[in-house]
Amino acid sequence: MIDLSTTYMGLKLQNPLVVSPSPLCEKVDNIKKMEDAGAAAVVLHSLFEEQINFESNELDRFLMHGKESFAESFSYFPNLDYFNVGPDEYLDLISKAKSSVNIPIIASLNGVSSGGWTAYAKEFENSGADAIELNIYYIPTDPKLVSQQVEHMYIDVVKSVKDSVKIPVAVKINPYFSSMSYMASQFDQTGVNALVMFNRFYQPDFDLNEMEVVPNLVLSTSDELRLRLRWVAILYGHINADMAVTGGVHSAEDVVKSIMAGANVAMMTSALLENGIVHISKVKDDLVKWMEKRDYSSISQMRGFMSQRSVTEPAAFERANYMKVLKSFSV
Repeated sequence: MIDLSTTYMGLKLQNPLVVSPSPLCEKVDNIKKMEDAGAAAVVLHSLFEEQINFESNELDRFLMHGKESFAESFSYFPNLDYFNVGPDEYLDLISKAKSSVNIPIIASLNGVSSGGWTAYAKEFENSGADAIELNIYYIPTDPKLVSQQVEHMYIDVVKSVKDSVKIPVAVKINPYFSSMSYMASQFDQTGVNALVMFNRFYQPDFDLNEMEVVPNLVLSTSDELRLRLRWVAILYGHINADMAVTGGVHSAEDVVKSIMAGANVAMMTSALLENGIVHISKVKDDLVKWMEKRDYSSISQMRGFMSQRSVTEPAAFERANYMKVLKSFSV
């Protein structure tokens, strides 16, 4: 019999399929459907720092930077009514979700500073969340801001949240650090329980009719998985924290690749927005079939099999891959 079980942040999961944050996670009924379809855990949609700070009329200094020159920037922040839930409603959602399903519920905080908003991590814990995913999203646009300051800011936020709760904490990071391996080790030293790789930053677009900068939502594809696979495979065995792949997980093969790179779990959102929550069931069934066909008996047997330290050509994760790809193209 195939053993799909895995562990993530010390949580025992029935399989490696985790639902990542999206509007689908705002309703308890949907979370129930996710459990029924086979999801092993659900990460709720994020509670944003701005939602908390706007309510208390406090803006973080990083977000306030440049306001004197660009006062119109305030118009780009959506009114709180735009969000379906505020801080109190979010805590209530955690409680209701926990009482309605048996799978772990992971709360999500999205912000940039180490201010008072991080106190909500403790509120998450008190409301019954099994773990917290900290989603740090900061774009350093000030040319005078050196990289070390940005890195320290990330670490400070993680430490602030990690020190305030007893439940596990994951940090969802971006792939744009100048030294990813170094930053991963720095996060690891904070005692964080998992790294989630990577945050999908939604880039703005230009509306040439209205001459405005507008938000633009583009769902992921499996092609985006490769960046995640590369870094999970490189870091596997070098850090103590668990790893999760998010961004580009659409099929059972995507899940297999994530596990073989070294991830504990594979997270999906875009695939569910495109195909419905029931898609989880298909991915799970296909995963079992793939493992049976190739005589794999457990997820743990597969983990890290294609990591950099396990493959016969570790250089494939470095410059050699770049050179080989370019050489393969001819006209």
